[in-house]
Amino acid sequence: MKTDIHPTYHEATVKCACGNTFKVGSTKERIDIEICSKCHPFYTGKQKLVDTAGRVEKFKTRAAQQKPKAKKKK
Repeated sequence: MKTDIHPTYHEATVKCACGNTFKVGSTKERIDIEICSKCHPFYTGKQKLVDTAGRVEKFKTRAAQQKPKAKKKK
């Protein structure tokens, strides 16, 4: 292998928005995430919407404004 072309490998600290932290191997020293296995709905069984910048509300208002399309006969 060539020398001095590979990034340095660190033991990174991953911090979730829920407060959970754990260690992984990465080229970054610190990783911030929004959702982890401790708070993800698939693993917890609880429904949770992660709303970033009001995207869920924007989608709901857009969906409410649209009229249903009429079906075409063939």
